[in-house]
Amino acid sequence: MSQALLLREANAGVVTLTMNRPDQFNSLSEELLAEFQQALDAIAVDPEARVVVIAGAGKAFCAGHDLKQMRANHGKEYTQRLFRQCGRLMTTITAVPQPVIARVHGIATAAGCQLVASCDLAVAADTARFAVSGINVGLFCSTPAVALSRNMGRKQAMEMLLTGDFIDAAEAQRRGLVNRVVPADRLDAEVCRLADSICAKSAAAVRLGKRLFYRQLEMGVDAAYQLATETMACNMMFEDAGEGIDAFMAKRKPEWQGR
Repeated sequence: MSQALLLREANAGVVTLTMNRPDQFNSLSEELLAEFQQALDAIAVDPEARVVVIAGAGKAFCAGHDLKQMRANHGKEYTQRLFRQCGRLMTTITAVPQPVIARVHGIATAAGCQLVASCDLAVAADTARFAVSGINVGLFCSTPAVALSRNMGRKQAMEMLLTGDFIDAAEAQRRGLVNRVVPADRLDAEVCRLADSICAKSAAAVRLGKRLFYRQLEMGVDAAYQLATETMACNMMFEDAGEGIDAFMAKRKPEWQGR
């Protein structure tokens, strides 16, 4: 029986997807990308799923694309299809209504670093390292550049892209690539703490807020405020908003209804 490329576990609203190619450092083969896409498409319409955690089995988080597979199929048409497939996955991560957290325990390189940058949040072990190292083999990491440049300062992102040098987890946090850095033995606890904090909030408000966040980023300031104003007004009509305000004034815990 072939080994599953992507493992799925659900617990109390938190769905963990674990890339399961440890011997290949969880490189993103076209088969793994396809399973990833299928899993996220299903999660997007699952009312029980509140938070998604992306993890990697073995020593690495994700070493990027499967270079052996790419060399065996190096025609332009194949390569275009592969990168479109990967780009669709990255945009799906931002499009699903649930917040997505990267759990980074080991190296995240090239498209693996892109994956971290594409997630809404990221928690890293202090032993994790990050690089967009394609330049070292003659490939500028063009697709990872899209996600990196939207998470980090331009000059910091460009330095990583041009040098291929690794940065450690502390530097990744300083540059805005990850949110939290903890000792490796506390990684799971910290991811759970972050996920539980989100699960304790109104699901309807979280869905609305994530959608607004990414839409307004691509707009000018005036258009962004117009969208935010309309979104805020709609949010105020939610049953959960009324409950939350009433609970705050009564100094009690809210009982969320929205899904």
